Formats: sequence, C-alpha cells, structure tokens
Amino acid sequence: MIQVRDITKSFDKLRVLKGIDLTVNHGEIVSIVGPSGAGKTTLLQIIGTLDRPDSGTIDFDGQQPLALSSRKLAAFRNANIGFVFQFHRLLPEFSLEENVALPALIGGCSRKDAFEKARKLIDYLGLAPRAAHRPAELSGGERQRAAVARALVMNPKVILADEPSGSLDSRNKAELHRLFFDLRDDLGQTFIIVTHDENLAADTDRCIRMADGSISEISTRN
Repeated sequence: MIQVRDITKSFDKLRVLKGIDLTVNHGEIVSIVGPSGAGKTTLLQIIGTLDRPDSGTIDFDGQQPLALSSRKLAAFRNANIGFVFQFHRLLPEFSLEENVALPALIGGCSRKDAFEKARKLIDYLGLAPRAAHRPAELSGGERQRAAVARALVMNPKVILADEPSGSLDSRNKAELHRLFFDLRDDLGQTFIIVTHDENLAADTDRCIRMADGSISEISTRN
C-alpha cells in the first residue's frame, strides 16, 4: 500500500536519513524503534508528507504525493493520513466532538456529515458521555482516544503515530495499545508507530529498527 524508496534527508551537514526503503501493507501495524537521533520521527514526518526528503519517492496506492502542489498535497494529507502525536494537540476552545469533526469539516464535508462521522467514532471509542467536554475537562487517556478519533474521521489509508502513549500512565498506555489492534481488527486500519515502548513494538506485525539514519533490522511477529 505504501512504498518508500531511497529516502534521504539532511539538515545542514547532518545526514539524518541515508536511503530508507520500506513497504507497509494494508491492515498492517508496523513499529519503528531506535535510539534518539536515529531518524525515526523524520522518517514518519516524510511518510506523512509533513516534510519533504532530499531524494527518494513515496507511493500511496499508485499516488505520488511528493509531486503535488502544496494545496493539493494538503488535501491529499487530510484525506489519506491520520496523525496521533505524543501530546493530543486538541484545540482547547472546542469540545471533544468539535475536535473530532474538524478534519472532516476542513475536508469539505457538510456540518451534518462531519458531526455524524465524529459521533460514530466517539461512540465506538466509548467517549459519548464526554463528547461536549473540552480537552481540559478530559483525562489523559480520554484526550488521546479523542485524538485517535480525530485521526480516523476521514477514514484515512494510514494512521501515523509518534510516541502516542509516551505521556500516559501504564493503565492508559495499555488501553491505547489495545485500541490500535482493535481498530486494525475491526476497521482494517493501517498503523505506522514510532515508539520507545518495546512491549508495543514486540506486539506489532513488524518492528523496524533504525540506527544512525538507516534501517538496521526488520523483525516479524511470530
């Protein structure tokens, strides 16, 4: 589904990515692990079209997003890629429901359709009683589940998660990790997850280990 070929990236004289090749299949959960500075987040940002590589290609089901204009690229990203970050990045002035609906509104859905999509996801994630609350009124686990709902609202081809459970306690971390696998099993969702959590990495379909800007090892779950 996603093919990354010979991706390189430098910042000034520092080579951060040194020719990355990676294929991710539909419905697969892939983890990317490695020490700080290995290039994990840079790779995730490039796959997510938030940054451009110095060289290389990215293919999404035959589409070449890096060839698009900035305006078309933003539309492509909104329609095809969901993001979950370590910190939820919910807008504090909006309710949980409004935060979840926002990408659909930006994507051109009618208000009725956007909020209908949001409500279905909020209910699926067990957040319906909290739908009218603002982020400050939610627990850490609720905020991250809301962020997952927001990432899902456009039914993207892939969700990219950067240390999604890094700010959570052990109970909420375990719940969030289970949620990712439930979403794969129930909705066929594809995930690429940058994480330092070795337990999560061990449970994913494939674990990509990076070091010094290169892939050092790829392991498959038995």
